[in-house]
Amino acid sequence: MNYLTSIISVVCFFCFLTYGKASQPLNLNNFIVKESLIKNGKLAIVACDSADVPTDKVSGTFVFVINGFKQTLSFHDGVALSPQEIDQSSFVFIKHENVLGTHSKLYYAYKSANGLQLIKINWVFLLLVPLLIIFIATIYKRLIFLAIIVLLALTYFNYHKGLSFEGIFETISSGIKSFL
Repeated sequence: MNYLTSIISVVCFFCFLTYGKASQPLNLNNFIVKESLIKNGKLAIVACDSADVPTDKVSGTFVFVINGFKQTLSFHDGVALSPQEIDQSSFVFIKHENVLGTHSKLYYAYKSANGLQLIKINWVFLLLVPLLIIFIATIYKRLIFLAIIVLLALTYFNYHKGLSFEGIFETISSGIKSFL
């Protein structure tokens, strides 16, 4: 009888462990963006671990904000497709919020005849380029007018290609938070 109760307790213990793991909610904390495999101009959002290694353990529905538009994306084996097609080169700001925080990434999608080429833009680049231009203009006083023109051209290019000031500031602030 003692032998039977120990077997039952071991089975109950393993059932409890597997039930506990199955009932835990799965959070999407990191992702990368690629072009879909069929090269139709749509973005594929791939779930990753903290080392940017794709994982196929994520399945379900998650809410993302892509360039300011809230979208519900369905992940199957770690991959979800965005419904919009990119028809010209532009910035793509993707944000996902869950209980562990907000996760956002900024990409430049370059559209060519071969498909999309996605370039991840680091927050340091967004912060250092304008500061470097301002620093050079303050050192060489004759370049102030040229620096203003370059900063205005950079702002116009970013705005014309779909990058809002909110995207810039949110990318920089999330980068600083992750750095600290």
